[in-house]
Amino acid sequence: MPNKVLCALAPAIAALLSATPALAAPQVVTTIKPLHSLVSGVMEGVGEPQLLIEGAASPHGFSMRPSDAAKLESAEIVFWIGEGMETFLAGPLDTLASDATQVEMMAVEGISILPLREGGLFEPHSHGDEDHAHGEGEAHDHDHHHEHGDAHIWLDPQNARLMVAAIADALIAADPDNAETYNANGQELAARLDQLQQEIDAQIAPARGKPFFVFHDAYHAFENRFDIEATGSFTVNPEVSPGAGRLTEIQGVVAETGAACLFAEPQFSPQVIETVAEGTGARIGTLDPLGAEIADGPDLYFTLIETMATSLTDCLAD
Repeated sequence: MPNKVLCALAPAIAALLSATPALAAPQVVTTIKPLHSLVSGVMEGVGEPQLLIEGAASPHGFSMRPSDAAKLESAEIVFWIGEGMETFLAGPLDTLASDATQVEMMAVEGISILPLREGGLFEPHSHGDEDHAHGEGEAHDHDHHHEHGDAHIWLDPQNARLMVAAIADALIAADPDNAETYNANGQELAARLDQLQQEIDAQIAPARGKPFFVFHDAYHAFENRFDIEATGSFTVNPEVSPGAGRLTEIQGVVAETGAACLFAEPQFSPQVIETVAEGTGARIGTLDPLGAEIADGPDLYFTLIETMATSLTDCLAD
């Protein structure tokens, strides 16, 4: 009789067990789309992180909404680049997310942080001479942005590899029950990043040695990794439009160097670039360090780097 009862109850027990929800993932908040992409990749199959800076919004001068504050208040882990990028976040992290684990990517051991270049017209340099790991450099200027170096660290796939490892470590510490998944995802991402670097290194070869201008000095990490070099930028601070004298100076350098391409960014008006391009014969391209028009998710980072390489090679093609 007992065996018959157990047999009769077996389907109900199995259904109950199958209906038991999986262990909940920690509440995770990320700041910018490329970082959100890497965190999404590590969390795939467990949960999804929330994103603060959505769409074409820029972290430069970003203002939080009440919904953003609510995300921070409920966060168990906050992943951010650092004060050199999300200047708006330093205060809210202390007041709204003081109980959350805060993981600053610029503080990750081994991350390469390059200096911001001075004056908007860049001096030629040896890429290998500038590269230094976090903790080895000093402030390069009194300006707030310069104090932290170039915060666009994710544009170097080797930095992204270190970021993925730090992301996985933080998630495992907060959620050890899903450690196996985080580890496996992190290893898969590392392999994809290595492959991405090899592919981009070959793709970018035709652009090497060709002069071009960028909207602001956001691409030093990408340039250094792939051995290309911008001639200069239109502005040091993307929130401050260059004056007439600056534009005239750039126009002269564009003509003198034969710069083939001037790159705008989707987060900012291209008007100043269009003004400089007039009468120079230079083409106008677009470089997007944030992936404004790319769908959020684990693949965004890879599409972002591939798109940047394609934009460069297409615009600089003979």
